[in-house]
Amino acid sequence: MHRSIESSQGGWPEGSALDAVALQAPATEREGGFDNASSGAALRQMIGGFWISQAIYVAAELGIADLLNGGPRCVEELAAQTHAHAGALYRLLRALASVGVFHEVGESRFALTPLAEGLSSDVEGSQRAFAVVMGAEIYQAWGNLHFCVETGGEAFQKTFGMECFRYFTEHPERGRIFDAAMTGVHGGETEPMLDAYDFSRFESVADVGGGNGLTLAGILQRHPGMTGVLFELPGVAEGARELLARLGLTDRCRIVEGDFFASVPPGCDAYLMRHVIHDWDDAKAEAILSNCRRAMGPEGRVLLVEHVIASGNAPSFGKWLDLMMLVVGGRERTEEQYRRLLEGAGLRLARVVPTAAGVSVLEAVG
Repeated sequence: MHRSIESSQGGWPEGSALDAVALQAPATEREGGFDNASSGAALRQMIGGFWISQAIYVAAELGIADLLNGGPRCVEELAAQTHAHAGALYRLLRALASVGVFHEVGESRFALTPLAEGLSSDVEGSQRAFAVVMGAEIYQAWGNLHFCVETGGEAFQKTFGMECFRYFTEHPERGRIFDAAMTGVHGGETEPMLDAYDFSRFESVADVGGGNGLTLAGILQRHPGMTGVLFELPGVAEGARELLARLGLTDRCRIVEGDFFASVPPGCDAYLMRHVIHDWDDAKAEAILSNCRRAMGPEGRVLLVEHVIASGNAPSFGKWLDLMMLVVGGRERTEEQYRRLLEGAGLRLARVVPTAAGVSVLEAVG
């Protein structure tokens, strides 16, 4: 399926478990040795990082933030509305309040914080669906990371008996949550991408595997003289029709249904893929890119929006995202790996344009 696995833009927040990685790295070999008072504390924070993520997942699954939108409420009320155990729910919210997710305003009464508001269903850029998917299916799959490292296989498939995209296709209710999660985490990338890369040279852009059309809509809104093609599988394309109609863009955007492993619509000036290529191994990624190469004209461009892994030991969100992709059967890549991948598809990497969102636009020519 032309869905995409991606994490939130930029990196991890200050004070998170992964921030401990940044505080400790880069380090040289055996630099000073292990000290339980300092290194031990940082290591324990990393080891127990799932405590926080699983607690957030439960709060998101229960819809606690939605219930607090009207103001502080007591745990007994929240428990009654979510069919939860009041004592256990209090302990959950108390722990989350200690890291800034919710705030205890009185005995057994809790209110939203800016972080907790991000778990509300109707807030712009909501992370509720992301927390639910990460805390359920993806968390279970990470339990088989050891299998990935031993065999190079796909943890998600071992966990659920099928590959990731097939699972979310065959479980449509979970698939809708997954799609909402990806919309939530990708939403902040479009404007920084448009600020960093000049799309004005193109008269037409095809968004290959463009999901619900949010990215293409942003491009068309920024460039009123441009036309677009959204290329997606039939089930996903339906959501794009609704979005583009709501934004009044249907006269400038054509929706084409199909499979990018077979072909892509010909004749566009640029073929954009945002967080598509990282979903696939080299052979499948090269097949998609080759189809784009065949479809574009002599002056056409292929544009990939991806996290590019940096070299060395410096803290890198992309390296952790690469582990996420290992679990589900994809991979992040270095600039050199992208260069070789593109060459295998008959393309040449012309330049890499960084953005303020932590992703880069990789521009390839024929």
